[in-house]
Amino acid sequence: MTEQFPHYIEFRHVYKTFDRPILVDVNFYVDAGETLAIIGRSGVGKSVSLAHIMGFLKPDQGNVIVSYNDVTDYSEQEMRKIRKKVTMVFQSGALFDSLTVGENILFSLELRDDYNETNKEQIVDGLLNMVDLLEYKDVYPSDLSTGYKRAVAIARALAAQPECVLYDEPTTMVDPIMSDHLGNLMLRLKKQLSLTAVVVTHDLDLMRKVADRVVFLFEGKAIFFGKTEDLEKCDHPHIKEFLAMDRVEIG
Repeated sequence: MTEQFPHYIEFRHVYKTFDRPILVDVNFYVDAGETLAIIGRSGVGKSVSLAHIMGFLKPDQGNVIVSYNDVTDYSEQEMRKIRKKVTMVFQSGALFDSLTVGENILFSLELRDDYNETNKEQIVDGLLNMVDLLEYKDVYPSDLSTGYKRAVAIARALAAQPECVLYDEPTTMVDPIMSDHLGNLMLRLKKQLSLTAVVVTHDLDLMRKVADRVVFLFEGKAIFFGKTEDLEKCDHPHIKEFLAMDRVEIG
């Protein structure tokens, strides 16, 4: 942490346009050990925000700070060092279908500089244990449900020993029980490993369960940024409508 960059991740006046403005003067931050949820309807720039944190996209204007570094103008080589600390769990899981669950995790382990051949099986087992999937070690991803694939993808991300994990819609297309399980898992990892996390989600139950702060994107702008419990008190009409829609769906 530095005086100049006090937050683990921060967006400062970030703009991004494709065929239309996607991010317009967006500001938010997340501190080490905290979880930030990015919410809003489809197409408002939630996943684009994650891509900026990973360095897959660069802002047209503004600054992106990751791991206390201003990465706005970082080269691909410099971003690789950042990606050793910050890893992403993709919506698809992005697992290798030709490898078993255990081999998928081993693949991630072997990319580490401090990889130790001798206790690799124990580490793989420990990671699978952490996400309650040890019994699926020899199963192939194609035999797993979407929710279990996500849990394996989380275990694989943890194999890199990151400081921060980015989750892209972790509970989309999974049933409520698995959704609850993934939320509990994310909460447990946060407590056990002091992980910093950014979660892109439509799932307000997940947001309420895991997030310390929330940024709400609407038409490219961050119309709310603050503590999760304060979102409920926000009187912005679009936020009230979004929360009301969720209550209708639950009902």
